[in-house]
Amino acid sequence: EGERGAERFVRGEFADGTMEHFEGERGAERCVRMELADGLVQYYEGEQGAERMVRMELADGSVQSFEGERGAERKVRSVFADGEVQHYEGERGAERFVRGEFADGTMEHFEGERGAE
Repeated sequence: EGERGAERFVRGEFADGTMEHFEGERGAERCVRMELADGLVQYYEGEQGAERMVRMELADGSVQSFEGERGAERKVRSVFADGEVQHYEGERGAERFVRGEFADGTMEHFEGERGAE
């Protein structure tokens, strides 16, 4: 996209059905969204080469939020279609469920290591 000589990369389409969307000036394009064939959509923030995943939307309507630098993104929250919200703490790969909020206002709090909450 762009004027001749100033074209910039805006989208990549792959044989497996994956599509990547880019923003930014020519030479500094950064991935902002990746759509997979199974309906999964991942959103990214950050400059070129340092893009980090901040949100993932699953085909079932649930949304997961992430924090952290590229390669160390950790899940901090999941929101489900039924209104349930789950909160997590911990480093990538060791996130543990610490709080659940339900549509009816009920809250549950958890302690313990991952898998033993």
